[in-house]
Amino acid sequence: MKEFILPVRDIVVHPGLTIPLDVENLNSIVCIEEATKLKDAVNTIVLCPQRVPSELPSNPEDIFDTGTLCEVVQVLHMPNGLVRAVFQTFDVVNLSNISVKDDIFTADVTPIEMINDATSEQTLILRDKVYTLLQNIFWCRRQKTDKAYQLIKDYSLPAFVDSVIQIAQIKMEDRVKILRTKSWSEKLLILLEHLTFILETEKIESNINHRVHVQMEQSQKMAILQEKMRAIQKEMGEDDEITDTTSIRNKIKNSAMPAEAKEKAMSELKRMRAMSPMSQEGGLLKTYLEELLSMPWDKSDAIPIDLQKAREILNKEHSGMESVKERILEHIAVMKKTGKNRGSILCFVGAPGVGKTSLCKSIADALSRKYCRISLGGISDEAHFRGHRKTYIGAQCGRIMDALKRCKTNNPVIVLDEIDKMGRDWRGDPESALLEILDPEQNKCFRDHYLEVEFDLSNVLFIATSNSLNMSSALKDRMEIIEIPAYNETEKLKIAREHLLKRAADDTGWDFDNIIISDDALLHVIREYTNEQGVRELQRELTAILRRSLLENNGEDVKTEFTKDKIDELLSVYRHVNQNNKIGFSTRL
Repeated sequence: MKEFILPVRDIVVHPGLTIPLDVENLNSIVCIEEATKLKDAVNTIVLCPQRVPSELPSNPEDIFDTGTLCEVVQVLHMPNGLVRAVFQTFDVVNLSNISVKDDIFTADVTPIEMINDATSEQTLILRDKVYTLLQNIFWCRRQKTDKAYQLIKDYSLPAFVDSVIQIAQIKMEDRVKILRTKSWSEKLLILLEHLTFILETEKIESNINHRVHVQMEQSQKMAILQEKMRAIQKEMGEDDEITDTTSIRNKIKNSAMPAEAKEKAMSELKRMRAMSPMSQEGGLLKTYLEELLSMPWDKSDAIPIDLQKAREILNKEHSGMESVKERILEHIAVMKKTGKNRGSILCFVGAPGVGKTSLCKSIADALSRKYCRISLGGISDEAHFRGHRKTYIGAQCGRIMDALKRCKTNNPVIVLDEIDKMGRDWRGDPESALLEILDPEQNKCFRDHYLEVEFDLSNVLFIATSNSLNMSSALKDRMEIIEIPAYNETEKLKIAREHLLKRAADDTGWDFDNIIISDDALLHVIREYTNEQGVRELQRELTAILRRSLLENNGEDVKTEFTKDKIDELLSVYRHVNQNNKIGFSTRL
């Protein structure tokens, strides 16, 4: 005989419980009445969950194939048309051959045999763990005032399982899976898995909500404090509007910016004023305006050029290279006559250690101008010269504009060191940007991507250095190549006597008067321990001699005569034999 099926929404009921239900659906009321027609008999009905709670079931596919067989204990017809029915559940059943007639469901039922392990030790332990997890979930949800989870602790096991399912809001498919499970320990294990997942999810959401709450509180706190600060400053006559935007406006009006730059600055200031002081874009615009104002639009080192002083500085700081120094003095003479950087861009080409970079520093000293060196080795991004668009995160102006800002003058000496070491890749060709910078006809209106306004670079004295002529023809065409030849022994001896010994003494802490070394001894170092065009290796060898002598004298710079034999003795520590049995030397420690 088929059993009547009563579809129910949002609940799954386990055996061993007495539950009341209020029924308002006419089809469900008819179903209950049909199930209770027989007198002096057990009136049974199956409570079966429906798949879609929001819709009335009309087909067998609309309900699950598992339900709970119940006895209809009592049926009360309420004045408002509702029917209150009391059910006593006693078995879990599988449904088959489900049929629908006049929207009344019937089906054959097959009981699912349950293993009664409600009192086993494993079940009791699992029940405690489920209850603990439920407590933690309520704590994460901040539902401390809800006592529902506290009351279920003393429920019977079927009521406990049903209550946990309901409170944890487990999906209907999972509820039916738990219902058809054949032992209480397995039911609790499934519950444990679901509650663990829910708890981890709740923890993540709780952490996110806490962070958002803290950030909102901090933002509100900062906004309130800033409003109070503005009110205080206004009372003291130091309104933030005056000290900030008005101050920037006055600086822009009084600056020596060209008309285009002033118009751009005023436009960005207007945008900044329309934004909240707490906004990120407002801070970026303020930084941009400060960068624009920090540029040396009209600041220059207007010191008259003294050719005699320039000659003395070059002769004092550099020995030999007479033709190179004369060409530099010619360039300076033209600058003195014209008052501008007329002529080609100088490019010193020579082996490492011949003094290219130090020669550039001497030119800056001779002109009494600020000096800035930009190393181009390994640069492959065009943005190093042109800067980044200010809309990018971490945007900044190019290295040329940054050098001018640091020098605080628009006519410094900028050295483009190792110009032959530049590269290129997918980010752009830095050499193309450099061509514009070095061209006197184009650099009058150089436009940096970050500043977005033109700047006159014609007053800057650019000097390039290179180890070779491995450059494009276009770049070489922009510059006048001055080759610095290798030093001969006489020049190296003079440089060592006038410059390198003093520098080695300073580097090692020696008193220069305690160093006694003849020209023959210096020539011995040059001939036997160095093999280079420049003097860097010679500098290292002299430093190694003094350093080794300090070690032998317990860190004291006693007065010492460095003869050939003494030099060989000190440098013998670094001597090694190469694969060709040729003697080589190293000054590394």
